[in-house]
Amino acid sequence: MYHGRFKGTHYAAGYKWGELLYKNNNIISNKHTFVITEERRKFANQCLPIYKKYYPEILEEIKGIADGQRDSYENLYTFLLSMYCFEFDNHCTCMALKDDNSIIFGRNSDFLVELEKLYMNCLYKLDNVYSFNGNTTAFVEIEDGVNEYGLAVGLTFVYPTIIKPGLNSGMLVRYLLEKCKTTDEVIESIKSLPIGSQQTLTVADNIGNIVVIECNTEHMKVIKPNENGNFIVATNEFNSQDMKKYNNYDIDDWRAEERYSVAYNSLSENNHHFSIELVKDILSGKYGFMCQYDRKTNADTVWSVIYDIKNRKTYRVEGNPSRKQFKEDKRLKFN
Repeated sequence: MYHGRFKGTHYAAGYKWGELLYKNNNIISNKHTFVITEERRKFANQCLPIYKKYYPEILEEIKGIADGQRDSYENLYTFLLSMYCFEFDNHCTCMALKDDNSIIFGRNSDFLVELEKLYMNCLYKLDNVYSFNGNTTAFVEIEDGVNEYGLAVGLTFVYPTIIKPGLNSGMLVRYLLEKCKTTDEVIESIKSLPIGSQQTLTVADNIGNIVVIECNTEHMKVIKPNENGNFIVATNEFNSQDMKKYNNYDIDDWRAEERYSVAYNSLSENNHHFSIELVKDILSGKYGFMCQYDRKTNADTVWSVIYDIKNRKTYRVEGNPSRKQFKEDKRLKFN
């Protein structure tokens, strides 16, 4: 896993990183995963005025990276702004739980083995936004993280059955970590932002307000813990009655329903007896299928993370948690 530190303005942070890659002969647009089609270019250009209005800083960062790479700004924003809105092989499991002693967020990121050395852990401390520690299979966009106020957010990708110009999944998580302190602020932000992709967002804050937000370009559903326990779970499908109609059941979702059941049932059975060790065991597959992929199929859990929000601690496995140990990351300074 590549580790990056970003500070200063969004543009300066982007430029420094882009130039560092350039000096090491690492050109982003030369990667085989850097795919641009005319459809994606048209879509990204429709998204551009939305980002200029709601999130101009992120465009400045993308411009900085492009300048540092001595490459095309248009190609770079086309690639990033259209991500998650077309076919994408990102799969994951999120959970959040609380009791009298714990507020915990956990997430497995399941993706392609061939790219695992390119995945990033990012420590951002930029001007005029909140600092955060996050992880991503791409760059600029973030798939899970916790910010200096103890707000944790993580996405699960839902295959796009409908798209519309707007912020995509990874940009939404990045925006929320930089600009929100609480779960309530996240909900209000999602209500006001144009959304381009389909996803769930699992959210937990430092007072124990935990929700899953199922959302796409047309609808948003906030799911709170039910009477069976103080926990929530999300995988790569919508589970609320309002949103199920947007699922595509004809694709390979990497056993999303099974992962959901394993996580949900494990937390239900251990309700009011939550702990970091329990979350580690669930994410590492000790309660049933979660990360036990056959790497020969090019699929695996490529990182696993736990945010112990109550105690302001972060634990991460850079690889599959069934084979590697969680290690504490102490770098983020909490307020």
